[in-house]
This record gives sequence, structure tokens and C-alpha cells, in this order.
Amino acid sequence: MKNAIILHGRPDDWEYYGLEYPAQSNSHWIPWLQKQLQAKDIFTQTPEMPLSFRPDYQIWKKEFERYDIGPETIMVGHSCGGGFLARWLSENKGVKVGKVVLVAPWLNPEDNPKSETGVFFHFGIDPELVNRTASLAIFVSDDDQATIQKSVEIIKSKLNDAKIRQFNGYGHFTFESMKTTEFPELLEECLKSA
Repeated sequence: MKNAIILHGRPDDWEYYGLEYPAQSNSHWIPWLQKQLQAKDIFTQTPEMPLSFRPDYQIWKKEFERYDIGPETIMVGHSCGGGFLARWLSENKGVKVGKVVLVAPWLNPEDNPKSETGVFFHFGIDPELVNRTASLAIFVSDDDQATIQKSVEIIKSKLNDAKIRQFNGYGHFTFESMKTTEFPELLEECLKSA
């Protein structure tokens, strides 16, 4: 059965605990994309990562691996969630998956162990990663943060077969940047034949 997993990014602690904000798995375009995929009979999960403002790779990995992952699984990761997918797919060489879309992926490119993500991104990107997917696309906007631009360059340098989709004025692909919860270009990429 075709399924999808959508991973959110890393919020600030005030946003994580703030009762006026939705959970990360219900933020930005994530609920909209989930509903659109489900309407196409693609069972879609949007896991909420524990203490996501202070990501711990082993905790995220344990939560992520609770879901069915196989050759028909579509994977979408936003920001830190995109970086997580790059690491998980690099470290799980025996797993084949469907489409993978990394939206503004972040890898802590300054490799600062004292940052919010600590050693979350201490890994090597497997250059053969794309070969174990139906296809891999990276979404990046011209006006996103410098650390996102640098992360995308790092991924591009390792994954020659990744498709890069450049956007103008989408910022970090958040509601605040895009002024909408709809993301038709992402839906189109998820549904496009490989």
C-alpha cells in the first residue's frame, strides 16, 4: 500500500511550549498536504517528534521507525526534518523508498556542537542514497537563510542525481513566508511519476 510520512522541522522552545501555536506536525502546509495525499488514497502520517526544539537523533529515529517504510513510501521532510531524512536514508542502506522531497533541508552546516541540534547531523551523506529512492527532490527558495542555502549546497555536492527545485520568495517555506497553508508544487512533486 502506498503511504507517506511528513516530518516537521525544529521549532524554538517558546513555540513548542506556547499554547497559542499548533503542534509542529499541524503547522504550515503539513495538514494541507496530508489531506491532499489522503484524498488520493495515500495513507499519510505526520509524526510529532518529542522535544523537537532540542532534537535528539536517537529519539527521532525511534519515533520515525514506528511507521511502515517501504518502496512505495513517499517521504517529505521540512528543514530539520529534511536533514533527518538525509541522515536516516544515508545510514539505512538496505531500505528502498518511494519519492523523497527535502523542503529547505537543514544540516547544521557550521557543525556547531553547541547549537540546538548538537551532534544530530554528525554523519556522512551516502552518495548512493538517490539510487535507493524512486526520486529525490530538494526544494529551496532564493530568500531562505544562509544556513539553509549552505545545507542545500552540501547535499547537492554529494547527491549528483538529486533534482533541485528553485523557488523565488518562498522564504523558509513556512506560513509566515508563503502567506498560505497550501503548497501545490509540493503536492505535484509527491504525485509525479518518477
